[in-house]
Amino acid sequence: MQTRSKFFDDMSQLMTNAMGVAQGAKDEAETAFNSMIDRWLADRDLVTREEFDAVKAMALKAREENAALKARLDALETKG
Repeated sequence: MQTRSKFFDDMSQLMTNAMGVAQGAKDEAETAFNSMIDRWLADRDLVTREEFDAVKAMALKAREENAALKARLDALETKG
């Protein structure tokens, strides 16, 4: 009976070690994949949300200024 228990203890230890190695390999693969995706995205020259919002605000301001200038020009033309 003692050898059977030792066998199961050894098998249990082997399985535990194998799961640890598998978990480490999974973590390393995830890290490598995330790094690859980060590099790919950086190479695409994508803008951040903050940059997009800043340019959007500038465009809205320019549109409002254009509308105000057009209104002034129309008023001057009707007077003239």
